[in-house]
Amino acid sequence: MSDDDDFMQDSDAEQYDFEYEDDDDAETGDVDIENKYYNAKQLKLDNPEDAVGEFLGVPDLEPEKGDWGFKGLKQAIKLEFALGRYDDAVTHYKELLTYVKSAVTRNYSEKSINNMLDYIEKVATEQTAYKCMEEFYSLTLDTFQATNNERLALKTNLKLAKLYLDKKDYNQLTNKVREIHQACQKEDGTDDPGKGTYSLEAYALEIQMYAEMKNNKRLKSLYQKALTVRSAVPHPKVQGIIRECGGKMHMSEENWKEAQSDFFESFKNYDEAGSMQRIQVLKYLVLTTMLMKSDINPFDSQETMPYRSDPRISAMTDLVDAYQRDDIHQYESILKGNQDLLTDPFIAENIDEVSRNMRTKAVLKLIAPYTRFTLKFISKHIKIPVSEVQDILGVLIVDKKLQAKINQEDGTVLVETGAGDTQHLSRLRDWTSAADSLWMTVLNDGDGFKPEDGQGAGSFGGMINFPMGLETGNSIPSRGPGRGGARRGGNARGGGKLLVQPV
Repeated sequence: MSDDDDFMQDSDAEQYDFEYEDDDDAETGDVDIENKYYNAKQLKLDNPEDAVGEFLGVPDLEPEKGDWGFKGLKQAIKLEFALGRYDDAVTHYKELLTYVKSAVTRNYSEKSINNMLDYIEKVATEQTAYKCMEEFYSLTLDTFQATNNERLALKTNLKLAKLYLDKKDYNQLTNKVREIHQACQKEDGTDDPGKGTYSLEAYALEIQMYAEMKNNKRLKSLYQKALTVRSAVPHPKVQGIIRECGGKMHMSEENWKEAQSDFFESFKNYDEAGSMQRIQVLKYLVLTTMLMKSDINPFDSQETMPYRSDPRISAMTDLVDAYQRDDIHQYESILKGNQDLLTDPFIAENIDEVSRNMRTKAVLKLIAPYTRFTLKFISKHIKIPVSEVQDILGVLIVDKKLQAKINQEDGTVLVETGAGDTQHLSRLRDWTSAADSLWMTVLNDGDGFKPEDGQGAGSFGGMINFPMGLETGNSIPSRGPGRGGARRGGNARGGGKLLVQPV
């Protein structure tokens, strides 16, 4: 039956007048409360202090605790917290919690309280707010544990654990996370599949803690556990946090490939969650690409391509471009002009390794044509201190990438050429052997031409004879003098053929 049908059936004039007067009184009361509430909302932006008073006046207009009083207290508490009136906020929050038992529905109260806790977590920008937040969380736990609202209790415990992480109160955080894990287990001690999301969020907090403590052994164990949780459907931001910490862990172990994979996954999750942390993680991804000495541009993927020209990471894109082109001067110029990059401790810690790789490549490229040079010569061209030049050359010599001796008294470097000559002769011998094999194949297998009897195998070696003396290492091939010597000597064995002799 419709509302119109009800109205037509109750058409008795006297009854109609009586009901109309009752409805009018109730409606008038509600209108006054509603007007006061919305009037307070209009004051929020221009005069928040007066708005607090108006909101606090709403509950007094209700004969019994109801929705409007609950709404008025909520708005007043949020404003008090934002204004730094923390003691008042706690006082009125205690009053608000008295509404959740009977004045408002369970679902509405749970949603409202959870939103309020999210709000104060977001608004808190100073440590003085931490004490107030801790009181909010404790009061919430006392209230909702008493009503057996396990879901909101778990959410509040996670927020409290996050607060301990922000305060770097690791003892309290450890105890709280242990409590959360126990709450996410069944009576037999096995994990409860229905609470996997909360368990994974607890792992994320622990992982962040051990990452800050630089306890890689414990971090790795928790990281691997977190990746095995399959029953959870976590917020992408949680996955982003876990992957970011995993990437930093791999970086500390110089496992660049795994670090790159984790940072990429972290970026995708942060991007999906709409978190601004995606920009910072993208910088880490670029940093890892340079440490891998990869020629692949990290902005070539579909996910990262939209950020190629983002001004927030333009310095990193320019840096990786200079790195892949081996342009040491451009690289140093970008780094010097963007010192804000180093405000991130993780980038500051790892960029030195990239710079060292860059400078090492530049040194090797510069000294390639020389067998003797000075430390100052390299320092002047690459624009780095002499002490660092000496360190780089020392590492190259120890790693056997450069065979040289450094004279520290006069700052000169003498490159040893013996090893290079031996390698050159070895390559020449391989070339001669290959050419001889090719010659025999042509002569023996060709249909139109066969070698004369007696010429036999090794004929190409007979035509081009290199007495290289590799056993003694004293002979170096030379085209000019050797060719002239053959002509002057008139070697009969060669039969007019070209004979190349050593100098």
